[in-house]
Amino acid sequence: MKRSLVTAVIVAMVVGALGIISHATGWFAAIDMPLKNWLQKLNGPGHDLSKIWQYNLIVLLGLGTAWITLTSAGRHGTAILVLAIIVELLGLAWVCSLYHVFFAPLPAIITVALSYGAALAYLAFAGRKRGGIPLSLFNGKLSRNEIARLRSGEIEFDGSARAFETSVVVCDLANKYDLVDNDDLSVVTTASEKFTARAAELLRAAGAYLHAADGEGVVAVFGFPGALEDHAEKAVRAAFDLARAFAENASGGNGQNVTPGAHVGVSSGSMITAPTEEKQDIFVLGEPIELARRFCVANRFYGSKILIGPRTFELANNAIVARPIDFLSGVNAQERHEIYEPLAFTADAPSELVARRDSFWNGVVLYREQRWAEAYHEFQKARAPNNEEDAPLSLYLRRLEPLALHLMESSAS
Repeated sequence: MKRSLVTAVIVAMVVGALGIISHATGWFAAIDMPLKNWLQKLNGPGHDLSKIWQYNLIVLLGLGTAWITLTSAGRHGTAILVLAIIVELLGLAWVCSLYHVFFAPLPAIITVALSYGAALAYLAFAGRKRGGIPLSLFNGKLSRNEIARLRSGEIEFDGSARAFETSVVVCDLANKYDLVDNDDLSVVTTASEKFTARAAELLRAAGAYLHAADGEGVVAVFGFPGALEDHAEKAVRAAFDLARAFAENASGGNGQNVTPGAHVGVSSGSMITAPTEEKQDIFVLGEPIELARRFCVANRFYGSKILIGPRTFELANNAIVARPIDFLSGVNAQERHEIYEPLAFTADAPSELVARRDSFWNGVVLYREQRWAEAYHEFQKARAPNNEEDAPLSLYLRRLEPLALHLMESSAS
């Protein structure tokens, strides 16, 4: 943002100076005078617009045109806007003549055109010089807005190997393995293609870098190529958006007319990124991708929709209401990662949901301490009203029921 503003100011100063000089020295008098005579013939004689107003307008138009061009994601839309400004300047000359004031539009029009061209030239030059990395590498992997921020220099990316603190989102079809058993293989491919395209679109729109999108799911990275302090919170928010977008259709069916649900895993940590030697792709390496994949798959066992790792929970804990689910082994057999299920954002969470989360959390703690009866009691308090489905809670209750029953029988005897 700051770099774009500085560049826009420089362009406006240089181009504005040219516009002011052209007006002061009468470079375009051969065009201005016939236009002035024609307007005076139509609307009567008048006086020239004050030079202060003329010159201020030239500088402001130069600054505004350069700023919009540098920060806009759509070049086509910017070009249309520039043409509209030129038409409006001609209209302004006509309106001023109605009040017997002559406004010379040509210096302002030249300023707008030169500012637009200079800003485009800067973007093209900056794109080629961004560490020798063609920004076309990010086409399809970043949203147009994020690419525009790269071009303008708001996101600094020099193309060197570098570590980023990131949060990785992995999402996949919730019922993918059920679809594989379908006799009609076109159902599987159609559902997978639709899911991948929609999930990729949502993640790019949320500001993520799309690392992969294929039959094995969609992998997106928050915090690259631009560093983000709130990457974990953004990743969890995107996970909620994905879960809502792919909520399972209650009508069921054979898969052809059913919107499949989504399983999402989120993991945070350090990632190493660098362009490949041929500069044809971005190389991404880090444990968060592998862990996010495992968390995504684990949803199938626990019946949840979203699972996040301990680092993500630590970073986003103040913004979300989440509950512990279980431990998963890490990349190494000695590692164990506690996984959490985010339930809602704190700002949107009703007190009743927070209370049930607390009871569930107490139940998990008591379960790990093998205090079966007390754990069973806490889990009962965590039940949702109206017998709403809660697969992780049901899993713990099924585990505890025989243990609690055995404990009660032992006490009775």
